[in-house]
Amino acid sequence: MLRRELEYFFGAVRFFTRLPVPAWVGHSAEALNRSARYFPAVGLLIGGIGVVVYLGAALLWSQPVAVLLSMAATLYATGAFHEDGLSDTADGLGGGWEKLRILEIMKDSRVGSYGVVAMVLALLGKFTLLAALDGALVPWVLLAGHALSRFCATMLLATMDYVREDLLAKAKPLATRLSAGQMLFALAFVVAALALLPLEKAVAGCLLAALSTLWLAAKFRRWLGGYTGDCLGATQQLSEIAFYLGVLANWPH
Repeated sequence: MLRRELEYFFGAVRFFTRLPVPAWVGHSAEALNRSARYFPAVGLLIGGIGVVVYLGAALLWSQPVAVLLSMAATLYATGAFHEDGLSDTADGLGGGWEKLRILEIMKDSRVGSYGVVAMVLALLGKFTLLAALDGALVPWVLLAGHALSRFCATMLLATMDYVREDLLAKAKPLATRLSAGQMLFALAFVVAALALLPLEKAVAGCLLAALSTLWLAAKFRRWLGGYTGDCLGATQQLSEIAFYLGVLANWPH
């Protein structure tokens, strides 16, 4: 059983990152479907890479430089997988006027003006927010942000329909909805990460991340009738930024 669960976890790692996995890990649509509950765990892994780089860089340089190097490390580890989804989604929703046209634009490998603007704002936003945080909080915020944002993307898998039918679709093997038990399993990784933060900041970050996810989900339902793999990437990116905004905000008491 442990080997099977490890296979599901490593399957998620292989799908969402460039990190090497053991050679014995198999590959199948069913296994990848079952690996969905490990998406927040992959977030913890990516966030952990960012934390290690941040802490090492902070010994030599200022916080903004450490944040920049940390972001570069996580981008390299994931191959900008989620950022690509954000760009494609922005191009599709920005340039399309009906479902088929939006899906066509999202599938196009070329990056349009909406996609460029979305990626630039996302990267600058994350850098600005993390650089503005208390330096001692950054490692815990990185872990929680990466785990929670991937859970937000997983929520689309659990509650919405997959809308692509072509064989080139990024999330085709992940189109099965998750059960309540699988969602609770995924949520456990998020709770573990959030427990390291002050309660008020964790709650505020979760609130804004949830609102951003609900807003995107409403747009996807309206224009597409469901989600695509690019939509999952966009949700991860926006909810991560929203979480950082909530943590950093000075809420009135």
